[in-house]
Amino acid sequence: MIFEHQNPLQPAPLIRPAGFLGFIGFVLLLSTALARQERNHIALLPSESLDAIVQKAATVTPSARQLAWQKLEFVAFIHFGMNTFMDQEWGKGTEDPRVFNPTDLDARQWVQVIKNAGMKLVIVTAKHHDGFCLWPSRYTNHSVKSSPWRGGKGDVVGEVARACREMGLKFGVYLSPWDRHEKTYGDSPTYNKYFLNQLRELLTNYGEVSEVWFDGANGEGANGKKQVYDWQLYYRLIRELQPEAVIAIMGPDVRWVGTESGYGRETEWSVMPVVTQDLRSIAARSQQEQIDGGFLPRDLTDDDLGSRKKLAHASALAWYPSETDVSIRPGWFYHENQDSLVKSPSKLVDIYYSSVGRNSVLLLNIPPDKRGRITDHDIRSLIGMRRVLDQTFKVNLAIGAHVTATNDLPAHRAAAVVDRNADTYWTTAAGIETATLEFDLQKEKTFDCAELVENIGVGQRVGLFRLEAFRDAAWREFARGTTIGYKRLLRFPLVTTQRVRLVIERSRTSPTLTSFGLFKSPPAVAIDSPDRPSK
Repeated sequence: MIFEHQNPLQPAPLIRPAGFLGFIGFVLLLSTALARQERNHIALLPSESLDAIVQKAATVTPSARQLAWQKLEFVAFIHFGMNTFMDQEWGKGTEDPRVFNPTDLDARQWVQVIKNAGMKLVIVTAKHHDGFCLWPSRYTNHSVKSSPWRGGKGDVVGEVARACREMGLKFGVYLSPWDRHEKTYGDSPTYNKYFLNQLRELLTNYGEVSEVWFDGANGEGANGKKQVYDWQLYYRLIRELQPEAVIAIMGPDVRWVGTESGYGRETEWSVMPVVTQDLRSIAARSQQEQIDGGFLPRDLTDDDLGSRKKLAHASALAWYPSETDVSIRPGWFYHENQDSLVKSPSKLVDIYYSSVGRNSVLLLNIPPDKRGRITDHDIRSLIGMRRVLDQTFKVNLAIGAHVTATNDLPAHRAAAVVDRNADTYWTTAAGIETATLEFDLQKEKTFDCAELVENIGVGQRVGLFRLEAFRDAAWREFARGTTIGYKRLLRFPLVTTQRVRLVIERSRTSPTLTSFGLFKSPPAVAIDSPDRPSK
């Protein structure tokens, strides 16, 4: 994010709640509704041992909304607004609405491109930090209704929402709490009411909203004061009006992975230690859900967030999965001089493996140009990426394998990991924390990619594993990893063998596996744009 001394004319990403800004993350406060069936949080006793805490961590599971969101895997950001027409990343809030005038805006084209690329949800920047609204808000004139576009009768948010419904994609909104145009910003009670009114408009006028995205931007208002955001007030409204929506980044459902490179951690635990205050006092002032009680500044960008060491002194645990955001271009908004800097298909594939393939959801930004269309430069890269992924994962070479395990249960046999049924899974008897699965592929096969999927519906457990191939009369390691979670993808040099072994070296309790796959990536895929280095 931009520092105060940076040149605001230089491209800068959205403000994330990062540690180096003193604004990353938060500490979740738990209410007393601990008896609900959902187990996406758990309170701990001061006397509990580390082993007991780790065992409890293995039983924390995602809420229904978190699980549905995780299954989307790959979602889209659309940055479009005043910055597009001013050729900037950071608006000041003083821009003339008459500048906003796309000549050929087509939200259906946006959503079709996104759908073709395999993404399942679209988040549109309804209002960025400049305060310009892409919908005709009743509470400000600094919006599309004051622009010449569609004669002042247009509604970008509405057009995107309709296109998503038409094409079967989920819809989400980004609403910047920081507003450099609104004069009440910095007068905390007054602005919070204004912001809540705008949030209500977005949550009631556009059908189902699946993700509400807040960042941590918090500059000074015209009065020289920083706005104090009433996060809990915002959360209550979202839970009331869109109860299935996840609240992301500055919210209790989804956290920021910690970089804007598109690359997640090699070790990514979804269960986080949290700090609770007195539960009774929280319950007395809050009727919110278990983990909606409040925020405290906390750095969640470390390489290690959920290890045994991090859990050691926790007073509570919560399921808090990561989202990995990145733009297809160096900037978040469209700039013509970046047309030659669109990330190549191979770069996007690498990002996919390093985000979706590391227990995260990938949020890829694709900014429309001044016409209001996604350019051919971006489309070519997206098509090339999709082609590689489709060809890679078309055939699972492990299907049909004979699978045996050192331990399993009658209802959860080893064969479940290759039965193509996402509702079945393998696990071991209680107390078993290491295990081996052996796959006889029936004949020699050649592959260079592996996919492992845990059953996170019962918790995230595996902490260390390796893959081995039987060659030259011996088992030889060809890949290893730490956490699995929702999905783990590994790439490695080509392996040819008939027998493969998965050795789970460490698990927090009985390990689980819903599916296992072996794949071969295609030869170089012909694309229209050359492979270019990422910015």
